Amino acid sequence: MKQSLQLKLGQQLTMTPQLQQAIKLLQLSTLDLQQEIQSALDSNPMLEVGEDGEDGESPLPVAELSTLGATAPADSGPGSSGDDSGETIELGGEWENSIPDDLPVDTRWDDVYQTSSASGSGNNSSGEDSDFDFDARNSAAESLQDHLIWQLNLTRLSETDRLIATSIIDAIDNNGRLTQSPEELLEGMPEAAGIELDEVMAVLHRIQQFDPPGVAGRDLRECLLIQLNQLSPDTPWLRESKIVVDRHIQLLGSRDYVQLQRRARLKENELREVLRLIQTLTPNPGEMIAGGTAEYVVPDVFVRKLSGRWTVELNPEIAPRLRINADYAALVRRADSSSDNTYLRDNLQEARWFLKSLQSRNETLLKVATKIVEHQRGFFEYGEEAMKPLVLHDIAEAVGMHESTISRVTTQKYMHTPRGIFELKYFFSSHVATESGGECSSTAIRALIKKLIAAENPRKPLSDSKITELLADQGIVVARRTIAKYREALIIPPSNERKRLL
Repeated sequence: MKQSLQLKLGQQLTMTPQLQQAIKLLQLSTLDLQQEIQSALDSNPMLEVGEDGEDGESPLPVAELSTLGATAPADSGPGSSGDDSGETIELGGEWENSIPDDLPVDTRWDDVYQTSSASGSGNNSSGEDSDFDFDARNSAAESLQDHLIWQLNLTRLSETDRLIATSIIDAIDNNGRLTQSPEELLEGMPEAAGIELDEVMAVLHRIQQFDPPGVAGRDLRECLLIQLNQLSPDTPWLRESKIVVDRHIQLLGSRDYVQLQRRARLKENELREVLRLIQTLTPNPGEMIAGGTAEYVVPDVFVRKLSGRWTVELNPEIAPRLRINADYAALVRRADSSSDNTYLRDNLQEARWFLKSLQSRNETLLKVATKIVEHQRGFFEYGEEAMKPLVLHDIAEAVGMHESTISRVTTQKYMHTPRGIFELKYFFSSHVATESGGECSSTAIRALIKKLIAAENPRKPLSDSKITELLADQGIVVARRTIAKYREALIIPPSNERKRLL
């Protein structure tokens, strides 16, 4: 095999560790950022949390938007100091000359910095409340099966019946519906137990009396009948409701009220009362118990209107105020290559880069949020119908950044507004042309569809074609299939399912 030398030309993109860290912090959500900050506090002795109200700590940046235009964001960044206390993000000029700002592009953190051990788990650097209830915050929610097993343990049953009841409870889904027939349940029983189908049915009827009402129903009809049977016998229109659910549930589902009145022998006002009683029932009783775990959203940005001006400010509670420990930094000696001094100098440089990355993240987030509020001022003033079309490219050009950076900034970042909390990506939407030559946001079209459907006649709901005509009268040209797509996205059923007498 002959060896030879070859010359090749190529392009390669390399990023410094500082840039990699800045990009990583930029795309983190609020909760992930708090974990990253806590990890940095635990691993780097040069970082510490500043006390509230301490000198040298300035408020987070605030940008104001007047009714005519937007002003530039405030110059003060997170961690910038109002006086020279010597304990803020930037140290004195003595360290500027001894520590470089950038490493070579082909250098990794592990090649330069020593890995420091994390502090003990008992050390709470973030100053969290000592009364934090860990069990209440992290305990799993009670499932429907747990709720049924708890009631089963309070019921006196034989061992055989308890075995059957356990099999039935295991076959109930999260909606409270029985997913197996009694025959299938019987086939799964051990043959040595000698269980018969009548015993399975008897235990099933017992389980159907458990809480929540309607649990263990094999279909919607049985689920609703179980709930009706548990009502007081003197409940008005109870008998008629049982007849409608038991015999004519298909007509009820298709909302064929004319046929339903004829077959159930009910007048319109009587059917209205029956439907009112049926609507008090729960088609999926399991949802009352097996609810999902609540997810909390911490807003990254606050938008307020003060004295006729829209102000945008970062949430000061999303991250602790960090600073470099001046006492440890004073221990770093110049022209000293000992292991201890190298360890302190490396951690000092890493801490300075981390604080710069945090400051860059906050400034970028504030800048992007300010441009979004400036572009969507109509939404904040009048609501969703005034939402304008907006894409990532528009904000990228306005702030002078790449679209990928804007995408990272707006992902899992939330804005608290007088109209609610929204993800930053909510304000981006495609556009639809209008007859006047302008553009209309898809979000505004969804709001118009919701408004039209809310004001429709329940006896004769609007079809997708009719909604298309109504929007065309307003100068918005939208295809019928687009209306259907937006309606499904809003979880609004079609017109035949929206028809009702009430």
